[in-house]
Amino acid sequence: MKAKKLVQLSALALAALLPLPVLSADLAGNYLAARQARLTNDYDASVHYYMRALGNAPREPRLLDGLVMAQVSAGAVDSAVSAARRLEELGIDSQVAHMALLADELTREDFAAVQTRLAENRGIGPLVDGLLSAWVQLGQGDMSGALARFDAVGEEPGLGRFARYHKALALAYVGDFEGAEALYAADGDRPVQMTRRAILARVESLSQMDRNADALTLIDNVFGSDPGIEVQQLRDRLAAGETLPYTHVRSVRDGVAEVFYSVAAALEQEASEAYTLLYARMATALRPDHVDAILLTGELLEDLDRPELATRAYRKVPRDDAAFYLAELGRAAALRKAGRPDAALEVLDQLAETYPDLPKVQASRGDHYRWQGKHLEAVQAYDAALDLYSGEDMTKWFVYYARGMSQERLGNWPEAKSDFRAALALNPDQPNLLNYFGYSMVEKREDLDEALAMIEKAVSIDQTSGYIVDSLGWALFQLDRFDESVVHMERAAALMPVDPVVNDHLGDAYWMVGRHREAQFQWTRALSFNPEEAEAARIRRKLQVGLDAVLADEQKSTEQVARDGG
Repeated sequence: MKAKKLVQLSALALAALLPLPVLSADLAGNYLAARQARLTNDYDASVHYYMRALGNAPREPRLLDGLVMAQVSAGAVDSAVSAARRLEELGIDSQVAHMALLADELTREDFAAVQTRLAENRGIGPLVDGLLSAWVQLGQGDMSGALARFDAVGEEPGLGRFARYHKALALAYVGDFEGAEALYAADGDRPVQMTRRAILARVESLSQMDRNADALTLIDNVFGSDPGIEVQQLRDRLAAGETLPYTHVRSVRDGVAEVFYSVAAALEQEASEAYTLLYARMATALRPDHVDAILLTGELLEDLDRPELATRAYRKVPRDDAAFYLAELGRAAALRKAGRPDAALEVLDQLAETYPDLPKVQASRGDHYRWQGKHLEAVQAYDAALDLYSGEDMTKWFVYYARGMSQERLGNWPEAKSDFRAALALNPDQPNLLNYFGYSMVEKREDLDEALAMIEKAVSIDQTSGYIVDSLGWALFQLDRFDESVVHMERAAALMPVDPVVNDHLGDAYWMVGRHREAQFQWTRALSFNPEEAEAARIRRKLQVGLDAVLADEQKSTEQVARDGG
C-alpha cells in the first residue's frame, strides 16, 4: 500500500462525519447506511441510501454533498448535477459540487457560465481554475487571452510544467504545431511536463509538420526496443510515411478533460485514492474515450478494494483500441480480487488467443495460476512467456523470479535456483528477489554465507520492509548468531507487529538467548494472529515443552527419515 496524505475536500465533507439531527428512524438508518457505504468506497450503495435519506430531508446539505460525492465517484457525473445545483442554491461551498456543475456547463459549451463561476471563486483550485480559464477563453475565440492565461498560470510556483504542457496542447489544437514544438523542445529552466501523453502528443505534432523521422527518433529514444503495442503501432505508421492525425485534443472539452487527467496523474502518489478518483472521473465524464483516464480509474478502484467497479471501468476500453489488452489485464486482476478466478482465467485465455505473441499476457496467466497455488500450470505459462521475450528485454527478470518461486514451491530447487540467478543477472539490486532467494537458501541451510550476504544487501536497499529484516534475523539465527539475530528480529516485529511468522521467529530468538518468558509471550502473540495450522501446532508444542525439545524431536524425525531412505 502506498503511503499517501489525505487531501481535504471541504469543510462540508468533514461535517458529513458529524452526527446529523434526525427526525425519524428511517432517515437515521438511511443516513448511517450511506455513510458506512461511503467509508468502504461502495459508491453504488452510498448513492442508493443518500437518495432514500433525501426523501425525508431533501434540502439537508450534508446529504446533498454526500450524494454528489458518491455519484461523481461512481462515474455518474451527469446525475450529480441536480443535487449540486441544490447545494449551490443553498449557498453551500462544495468542491465536488463545483466539479459536477463545471462538467455540465462544459458539456453544454456554456463557456460564459464557466468564466463567471471561476471569477466568483466557485471553482476547484488555483491550478485547475487557471487552466480551465485559459481553455474556456480559447473556446470563446480569444486565443491571445488564452495564451496569456497559460503564461500567467506558469508563473505560479510549481505550476510551470503543467501550464506549458497545456499551452502546447492548445497551440496544436488550433494548428500551430510549430509553436507547440517550440515549447516541447525548450530546455533549461522552462521545460514542459514530459509525461508519456506529452511525448505522444509531441509525436503527433511532429508528424503533422512532415517530420516523421524526428518523431521516430523521439519514440526510439524514449521507449527503446520494446515500446508496447500502442506506441509500436504509431511507430509502424510513421515508418510507413503516414501523417498521424492530431488526436490528443480535438475540442475545448478534450483540453479540459486533459486538465483533470493531468491533475489526477499528479495526485496519484500524493493524495488518497478516493480524492484522486474524483479527477479521473471528471476526465472520463468530459471525454469518455480518454483511455488513460479509464485505466487510471480502474487502478484506483482496485486500490480502493472495489474490484467490481474496477471491472466495470476497464470494460469501457473498446476492443479496437491499442490499449485494450491493458484494460483486459486489469479486468482479469479485478475479477480475481472479486473472488472470480475462473472468470479471470477466461479473460486471460482469450487474451492469449488474441495476442499470441505478447509475453505479458502469458506472464499474467502465470501470475494468476501462482496466486491460485497452481504452480505447475504457472511454470508452464512462464515458460511460454520467456519464449516470447526478446533477448535484450530486461523486464523479463520478474518472470524468472516468479517462475523460480513456483519451482521452489513444487520442490524443484535446482530449477528454482537457476531462475533466481537468471533474475539476479538482469536485476541484481532488487530487494525482494534478493530476500526471497536468500531466505530460501537459509530455510534449506544451503550456502548460508551467500544467503546472508544477499539478505544483508536487500536490507541495505530497503530498510523498511519487515519481511526482509526478519529474513536477516532468521539467517543469523540459522548461523547460531543468536544475539545478533535478536536485534533484527525485534526491529522486524516493530515493523510488522501483527505478523505471526515474525513474532514466532522473535520468540525463537529470545529462547536461544535465555529470555524464555519473553519467548513464550511472543509465541502466544504469534498464535493470536492466526498462523497456518501446521505452524500453529508447532508453536503450541513450543509453549508446552520449549524450543529445545521441539528441535530435538525434529532432528530425530529427520534422522529417522534418512534411515528409512527418504
